[in-house]
Order: sequence, then C-alpha cells, then structure tokens
Amino acid sequence: MRIAFISDLHLTPDQSALGDRFNDYLSDLALLGIQKLFILGDLFEYWLGDDASEHLGQSDYERILKDTSSTGITISLLQGNRDFLLGPEFSKRTGCALIKEPFLLETQACKAVLLHGDSLCTDDIEHQAFRNMVRSQDWQLNFLRKSILERDKLAQTVRYRSEYGKSIKPLDIMDVNQSAVVDEFNQTSARVMIHGHTHRPGIHRIELNDRDTAYRVVLGDWANAPSAAVLNDNLITLYYGEQREELVLTQ
Repeated sequence: MRIAFISDLHLTPDQSALGDRFNDYLSDLALLGIQKLFILGDLFEYWLGDDASEHLGQSDYERILKDTSSTGITISLLQGNRDFLLGPEFSKRTGCALIKEPFLLETQACKAVLLHGDSLCTDDIEHQAFRNMVRSQDWQLNFLRKSILERDKLAQTVRYRSEYGKSIKPLDIMDVNQSAVVDEFNQTSARVMIHGHTHRPGIHRIELNDRDTAYRVVLGDWANAPSAAVLNDNLITLYYGEQREELVLTQ
C-alpha cells in the first residue's frame, strides 16, 4: 500500500499557481498508486470556521478534495496552527476524515507518529501560549459566536502579528526542540515521526538511547513546488522541489 503525506500548503484563492499545484497533485494520486493521503496541517492559510468557507473563497478546494475522496482514496487531515478550526461540516463536505494528533499510523513495516509539528517547537514560548489558548474549547466557542466579518478581522490581525513575530525571532526558536521530539517518541512505540510546520524538509536520525534509533521526516511547504513523503512497504521517500531523500525501514 502506498501512503502519501503532505502539509503546509497554505491554500488561499489569491494564489492561483499554488492551487494549480494542489489540483494537479491530487489528480495524479491514483496514477501514482496512492491509496491513502494524510494532510498534516495548514492545508489552508487560515480558517474561520466551517461556515466561512465561501467567504474565504475556499469552496473550490473543498470540491477538489471531495472529487478525490470520491475516487476511493482515503484522505485524513490533521488541524494545523493556521486551520485549527476545521470541523465536522468541512469533513462532510469533502469526505476528509479529521484525526487528532499525535496520530499513530501502523503498517506492516513501521509505526509512525503523525503531527503537525508546532507542538514540538517548545522554545517558542509565545507560540505555545497562543496555541494553548486557541485550542481551548471556550476560546473556540466564543470566537465562532462572532460574525464571519468579525472573525476575519481578528484573524487578519493575528496573521500580520505572526508574520512580524517570525521576522524578528531567532530561527532556532522556531524549529523543533530535540527534547520534545524524544519525549514524543518515548510516549509511543513509534520509531518514525512525520510532521510539517517548520518548512525545513529533511530526514533526521534520532538516537533515543544506546539501543534505539528513530527517524524524523519533515515535510516541506508548497510555496515554490510540491513537497510530499511516500511510504511504500519499507521505504519512505521524501520529495521537496527537485530534491529527494530516502529512508529504508528495517525491522
């Protein structure tokens, strides 16, 4: 079984080239023999609630997802730090199954823990505080009670503040914390981790202790070209732009 993983597309209707890349990728999944697709967060640039899809101009992308899931390809989706308000109505309209992180994927070749990735960036204290706030049920209920226009205004303010914050923060703060990565591995029996968020694609070897080795597969963003990982039996291939890395899994 071939399983594909993508993240950090940040889809928005004013980025037509990005939308075309996404559409072409989904159209090719069947030709590539992909039977399952996992989208690991930040599919959309931002999400105001399932009732605001048309307002955001995201309905066309929902139809593309629905067409793909209708072919029999299973699509599972994690919420990211940009689209954490994706909910059940979106799932009904698209045929995508919403899954919670950390999600443990078990195949004959491996056990992999799937995350968006921002929970691992524990050195970014400001982001973790924001993440804890907006993931709380009370905050989300209060936000969704507002009109769509009010929500959009608030979200735009947060987006601009976030972009400015990233421009002045040290780069290492916005990357994963290695202790957080090891802790995540230790909480599961997984020895492979797949995530996005950092926009720093690559495959990293992690020494958990004297005997155990694990691997962290980081997906790239789609700003300039598609990035994806494909699990085929005991081989994981990571693509980003014209580059690729391979990881052979051993029992």
